Amino acid sequence: MRLRGTAWVTAGMLLAVAIGCTGGGNEGATETSPASPRATSEGPLATPSATPTPADPVSLPALMQRKHTGSGLRLGAVLDRTPAYTRYAVTYEANGLTISGIMNIPEGKGPFPALVLAHGYIDPDVYFSGQGMPREQDRLARSGYVVLHTDYRNHARSDDDPGNDVGLRLGYTEDVIGAALALRDSGRPEIDGDRIGLFGRSMGGGVVYNTLVVAPGLFDAAVVYAPVSARPEENIDHFQRPDGDPLVAEIEEKHGTPEENPAFWRAVSPLTYVDRVTEPLLIQHGTADDTCPLTWSRQVAAAFEKAGKDVELRTHAGEGHTFGPRWPASMDITEAFFARHLR
Repeated sequence: MRLRGTAWVTAGMLLAVAIGCTGGGNEGATETSPASPRATSEGPLATPSATPTPADPVSLPALMQRKHTGSGLRLGAVLDRTPAYTRYAVTYEANGLTISGIMNIPEGKGPFPALVLAHGYIDPDVYFSGQGMPREQDRLARSGYVVLHTDYRNHARSDDDPGNDVGLRLGYTEDVIGAALALRDSGRPEIDGDRIGLFGRSMGGGVVYNTLVVAPGLFDAAVVYAPVSARPEENIDHFQRPDGDPLVAEIEEKHGTPEENPAFWRAVSPLTYVDRVTEPLLIQHGTADDTCPLTWSRQVAAAFEKAGKDVELRTHAGEGHTFGPRWPASMDITEAFFARHLR
């Protein structure tokens, strides 16, 4: 489905969905499954299976039920000019908040396909606009993509959202959805609003998973690198609890532990709603990643495969979390993937 307006209403407003599952995979293997049918304007975005119950406001069903808006893409100062592209400071509106970021616009006639980039975790207190994924921003713009790297709320020049951390940072998903809608609504001749992909790494990979289940059909394809777990409680146990992060106590006081409130934790995991996904997904992960275990990506790939979705897992022997020697080859794979689905 291709929308040119500023609003996005998912099928979750009317229907709920079934619970997904996970499984394993083989070391170093490339795992694929047949492509699932894409959403069209003639049919629903997903095939839910049950009558909805009122959604906890902190949940993926609540985001599914929300009328998302994204508009007002504004190019600000020129940050850099290269022979291949111009880099701008930008802002856009997402569900009532102003979100900052950077945009690289290729030289040439256009219109160019666009990519929304969702960066990994960087402490908002030290983050500066466009800090995440600099290699990807540069390379993809040189390859002829408009690149919109979102800063997320609470970062750089974006508006504040004080409850976002206790709300498991689900607001970042809204910011990514808003970015795509703002691109479609921009009216800029350089941007092809009918060809938009999504690319996230680490924490941004989790944002990508959420976006695919909340707004199926909004993007044409998605790529994740070294993604976090698709189960938020696993991320808390892996990243926050060992460091004594006081946010953990706040989260569990408000929402309960997985043992005390399993329904809440199911409702914030995209694996619960994987049957909604319509976009092809490419996952790339290093076998030596000691930040985000490879098993997390295997579980997601297995869940997508079991649900009959179009998913491919590429593993890179010896690569760590940030990718080193194999990064150029991994980007060759990424660009070929986007070229198949966006051109």
